[in-house]
Amino acid sequence: MRFQTIATALSAASAVTAAPAGGKKVSARADSLDWDAAYTKAEAALDKLSLEEKVDVVTGVGWGNGPCVGNTPAVSSINYPSLCLQDGPLGVRYASGVNAFTPGIQAASTWDRKLIRERGEFIGEEFKGTGVHVMLGPVSGPLGKNPKGGRNWEGFGADPYLQGISMAETIEGIQSVGVQANAKHYILNEQELNRETMSSSVDDRTMHELYLWPFADAVHANVVSAMCSYNKINGTWACENEGTLNNLLKEELGFKGYIMTDWNAHHTTAESANTGLDMSMPGTDFNGDNELWGPKLVSAVQGGEVDESRVDDMVVRILAAWYILGQDEGYPETNLNANVQGDHKTNIRAVARDGIVLLKNEDGILPLSKPSKIGLVGSAAVQDPQGINSCEDHACNQGALGMGWGSGTASYPYVVAPADAIKDRAQQDGSEVSLSASDNTGDVSSAVNGADVAIVFITSDSGEGYLTVEDNAGDRQNLDPWHNGNDLVKAVAAINENVIVVVHSVGPVILEEVLAQENVKAIVWAGLPSQENGNALVDVLYGDVSPSGKLPYTIAKDESDYGTSISSGDDDFSEGLFIDYRHFDKNDIEPRYEFGYGLSYTNFTYSNIFVDGKPSSGPATGDVIPGGREDLWDTAVTVTVTVANTGGVDGAEVAQLYVEYPSSAGAPPKQLRGFEKIALDADAEDNVTFTVLRRDLSVWDTTAQNWVVPEGEFTFHVGSSSRDIRQTGTLTI
Repeated sequence: MRFQTIATALSAASAVTAAPAGGKKVSARADSLDWDAAYTKAEAALDKLSLEEKVDVVTGVGWGNGPCVGNTPAVSSINYPSLCLQDGPLGVRYASGVNAFTPGIQAASTWDRKLIRERGEFIGEEFKGTGVHVMLGPVSGPLGKNPKGGRNWEGFGADPYLQGISMAETIEGIQSVGVQANAKHYILNEQELNRETMSSSVDDRTMHELYLWPFADAVHANVVSAMCSYNKINGTWACENEGTLNNLLKEELGFKGYIMTDWNAHHTTAESANTGLDMSMPGTDFNGDNELWGPKLVSAVQGGEVDESRVDDMVVRILAAWYILGQDEGYPETNLNANVQGDHKTNIRAVARDGIVLLKNEDGILPLSKPSKIGLVGSAAVQDPQGINSCEDHACNQGALGMGWGSGTASYPYVVAPADAIKDRAQQDGSEVSLSASDNTGDVSSAVNGADVAIVFITSDSGEGYLTVEDNAGDRQNLDPWHNGNDLVKAVAAINENVIVVVHSVGPVILEEVLAQENVKAIVWAGLPSQENGNALVDVLYGDVSPSGKLPYTIAKDESDYGTSISSGDDDFSEGLFIDYRHFDKNDIEPRYEFGYGLSYTNFTYSNIFVDGKPSSGPATGDVIPGGREDLWDTAVTVTVTVANTGGVDGAEVAQLYVEYPSSAGAPPKQLRGFEKIALDADAEDNVTFTVLRRDLSVWDTTAQNWVVPEGEFTFHVGSSSRDIRQTGTLTI
């Protein structure tokens, strides 16, 4: 059954229990902001507004007509400013005195809740310092079902649980400093090709258990705004789809904030208003035409096509978001030239460093120990020779790669390239460094001949579809390294016996040709480290820290192993629940490097698993709070395990919990339902406790239209990756 049909049934089922504005708040996270007080203020302000002023609140002033990418008119009668909405998820776009933070995918690779939250807080401080009211991020759509998807790097990996935790931590960090976060792109926008015309159709269970899941975390974290996406859903535009906007987001998830369009994703006047849209952005198309709200919405109300109460609801939601974060008192004036960098580079370096994943390390080649000569090869070893911000929205792959391209980027204030940082360290050690800053295989010999170690830099890039880079129109054409990276590695490995390959990439790359070279002793997956690129890499290469990153997606042996691909037309999501590691597990496909994988310079052992809890089977019954039914957020089970560092080197381990459901649930073989990063000195041990919510044990019942805990035996797998399980416990419900 298609989602939209199910959603129609949901409307009747959820209407009775949907949380009204200012409804009951129970969960500690959902209770962290006072929506009641914000709605009271918003409703008082609403009483002072004319219809025309109400429409001003909900309609952008048009593309290019204000200092920000999105702006609304000021409304003097209630001292409401011109609202400034600005990209993007990793920093303030089009600003001159800001940092370029690490992309979401690098933050996810750390699996470190504290770092992810701090990242959100620091980004929020820069948005507030520049007077931006609404930060257009974070991203959990695309989820990443297609490894070639152009914008996957903006989000937090190909798993809804990892995405959801990362979304919640980021949102709470952003909003803790008074900036409005924006959960995007809602929903099912999984590719760039034809994103503005295609229709995505997904079954009801898959919608809930995969794609809606992280948005529920976002709502539970009290995100105040959401952005609907460009695509259609079951033939209806996402920004006027009542099933997703009203039934799912506002009713089932109890979302109290407002929904804006993606830029120029607005298609109708009355229908979009009547189906749940709250704000039109930027108010026109990119030519300044096609204003669908503004005066047209006024006329639609006066003509009876849209009830004024619907406009009132839009306004109250938008004003409540403004009031709830205290933006009505002392908020900075908009100034995109303000210098707001502070000491935020500490987080950028930490995320870049702790998101590095060590894939291979033979013969103890790493960490480096004062080699006499180091050979460096590859254009990604150095800064872009044309300038670190030479390409529009970073739409080029020249020099050190730190982020993808598109509207989700920010300008670099500086870039520490790998070669520069390695040279600085080599100077301290008395090491010689030779460099070939080229991807030409004929140039490598002089750099790597006689070197104790040769480091080769290869890349893969992607971005947003309005820009094309080396024939890649957003989505990647394939999963091979760019610039003949395989041949570059082969050329170096034919000369030098100790080759380290450093990969900077937006997502999975097929590494089979690299691994076939027996002189490749180590592979360092450095991801997208942004401006602290080289410093973070040196921290790991030289053992200042032990690598602790884990893959937020699967690296396959062959591109076809993923079971998904970019669609040339509409997409029916026929793979259902089985994306990334869920697909590999179901079909017994051996990955090259599995989801959650990552080596360390030390070793960790697991012992003493203990599963505790007496949850009941059956449906969720609680009132709706932000994030869904209240009891879904109750602790159902705790799983405790002892982790010991037995390798003689200080390090950090990400302990991961995967839940195997009773066979009657028809679920994937196992699903991530917990992770904790624990730092341990050499020879130390500590207990790790996973808190498993009722939600984490539930499946979506399409008949009952509710979350249900199935009866039977649950198996709790704890380990170092999705396929490196160290401890197992069971519980029968």
